[in-house]
Amino acid sequence: MAFEFTLPDLGEGIAEGEIRKWLVKEGDVIEEHQPVVEIETDKAVVEVPSPKKGTVLKLFGEEGDTVQVGAVLLIIGEAGEKPQAEEAKPAVVERAKSVTVVGELPEEEEQVVLAAPAVRALAKEQGVALERLRGSGPGGSISREDVLKASGKAREPEDQYGPVERIAVKGLRKTIARNMVTTQKTTASVTETDEADVTELWDLKEREEKPLKEQDVHLTFMPFIMKAVQHACSEYALFNASLDDEREEFIIKRYFNIGVAVDTPEGLIVPVVRNVEKKTIRELAVELQDLGRRTRERTVKLEELRGSTFTITNYGAFGAAFATPIINYPDVAILGTGRISDKPWVKAGQISIRKILPLSLTFDHRVNDGAGAAKFMTKLVGYLEDPASLLIESA
Repeated sequence: MAFEFTLPDLGEGIAEGEIRKWLVKEGDVIEEHQPVVEIETDKAVVEVPSPKKGTVLKLFGEEGDTVQVGAVLLIIGEAGEKPQAEEAKPAVVERAKSVTVVGELPEEEEQVVLAAPAVRALAKEQGVALERLRGSGPGGSISREDVLKASGKAREPEDQYGPVERIAVKGLRKTIARNMVTTQKTTASVTETDEADVTELWDLKEREEKPLKEQDVHLTFMPFIMKAVQHACSEYALFNASLDDEREEFIIKRYFNIGVAVDTPEGLIVPVVRNVEKKTIRELAVELQDLGRRTRERTVKLEELRGSTFTITNYGAFGAAFATPIINYPDVAILGTGRISDKPWVKAGQISIRKILPLSLTFDHRVNDGAGAAKFMTKLVGYLEDPASLLIESA
């Protein structure tokens, strides 16, 4: 008996996902627990396994389509069963003829076209008869492209000034947009900036880079910055917290899970390094290297994107100095690090050229005020300018 496999509950309140890639095709024989489709949801790509073995009789949806939890993904038949070949048919469903006590009425067959309201409106605008089209969408439905092709207008759209390109907001970009709006609506964000003389830290990193590289460990400034943030948060705990609006309580986290923004072709993804307070600079470097690679490959797990208590974003890698980073909700603060550059700097009453790191701290003004942010930044800068004190206090 054929089995309808629906998109299962992926947890974390996820209601939908995008079909990123089909891993099987119609006619394939599959095993129980074999991955059949990649679903992109909430920044991660999840491989969905089949709940039973058998033959794939039909796939529902194309790569790029958004599907709801509970929607049918594919039909699985018995092992050896073959998909039934279907002739190309118009995207219509025939209704049964009217039947009375004297038999069938000789009425004309009525057709119902499978098309979304927006597609119907476009067809009316373009003067296209939908019942004459063969749909290329899921289940034979008629798409916008089908209508434009029939009207002879399947070309680059224009506005009143010239050609434009329309790109659907979906997948990771849709998630980012939703999260950013949530943050802006639910926090009172303020950004404070400062600079740190990281010349000594620069020299320390250069000394340690070579021996670690021989161990296949790529050392960056990020592990040092994470440690500095951890220690500064230890002294100013309200920066490592969240706000329970309903109960009107600050929730201070006594652990330090730091999210680090990673640039991918689809947008920024924030994997989380857990329990930074328990890890050395070397251990952080190794974990960051692994997390960064898997994030860019989109093989990072959903649980590795959850539970941050503070976030760091490094836009300096792209040449920027200062910015106003947006808080990664429900965190209450995010640190942005800019491009390290050589600047004239006064040290011990003398002007010299030093390595200067620009810093931008965005914080939720409901939880912390400007004075607290200034103290936090001063402590943070102190650790970065004197890496010896940072290492003495580190795990």
